[in-house]
Amino acid sequence: MAKAKGCEAFLSDLDQLPCIQIGDFKLRLELDDDLSPELQNVAIEQLRETPEQQAKSIAELKALLEADKDLKAPIDNEAWLIRFLRPTKYYPESAYKLIKQYYQFKVKHSNIYKDLTPRTEKNIFDHDILHVLPKRDQGGRRILVIELGKKWKHKKCSLDEVYKGAVIFLEAAIMEPATQVAGAQVIFDMDGLSLQQTWQFSPPFAKRIVDWLQDSVPARVKGIHIVNQPVIFNVVFNFFKPFLREKLRSRIIFHGTDRASLHKYLYQPCLPESYGGTLDVPRITGPQWYELLMTVTKEFEVINKYGYKQ
Repeated sequence: MAKAKGCEAFLSDLDQLPCIQIGDFKLRLELDDDLSPELQNVAIEQLRETPEQQAKSIAELKALLEADKDLKAPIDNEAWLIRFLRPTKYYPESAYKLIKQYYQFKVKHSNIYKDLTPRTEKNIFDHDILHVLPKRDQGGRRILVIELGKKWKHKKCSLDEVYKGAVIFLEAAIMEPATQVAGAQVIFDMDGLSLQQTWQFSPPFAKRIVDWLQDSVPARVKGIHIVNQPVIFNVVFNFFKPFLREKLRSRIIFHGTDRASLHKYLYQPCLPESYGGTLDVPRITGPQWYELLMTVTKEFEVINKYGYKQ
């Protein structure tokens, strides 16, 4: 029996779309939504997405993956192949390179990725310093917020746990067709960053983050917005600078407390009041996101079965 629309994005046998009700708001992964007319235009104009090009690129990418005998990949799942073709603009060779880098990165950092599922990372969600805003921005992009200032209890929640939480969020987000096309925005809220917290950062950690974003994640990261940062944040950013290439560097924008600056990039109706926005939906907490992501833990378990042997 064919899976319901949206469920074909799953590699596992899950047949229910993830969804929880929070008051009047329905929190869900948007797997079954058709692309809006605006995003259809983006897909055509920016990603070269047409039915003919899609079919041709899928066939060529499958052939490349079949020839790689060291890689175990779900090559018969077209939705999975499209996840890598969209961010590489339907160039099969580029998509194949991204897939290789995606899995090689997991082998290199197997201490982080081994058995990584929502179930294993409850702590980061309980600390409620990492969440996705409930509405997309005007370009259809998801907005991930990471609060690493006064809300972050670094002795109880490590930077590696924060990283794992971000990986889980992005793995879920790239299942969504709209996110594949539109991409994502990230807000780093550094309000109240302390000297002790800056000591948690290091060049190896910075390199891992930058390598992940630049080479190993099948997502279009359209902007990284630093807000409420104190002067001491310069110490942290200096760890990252040596590893940044121009494309990613150009997408890092420092706003401080200047909300007008932030609003040039992010639509006010999508932002909470704390960022000068007019978002009319209650904040979705980390534990609420955890409840939603737990419904797809089985999918993460299957994702972990693919890749290169360690």
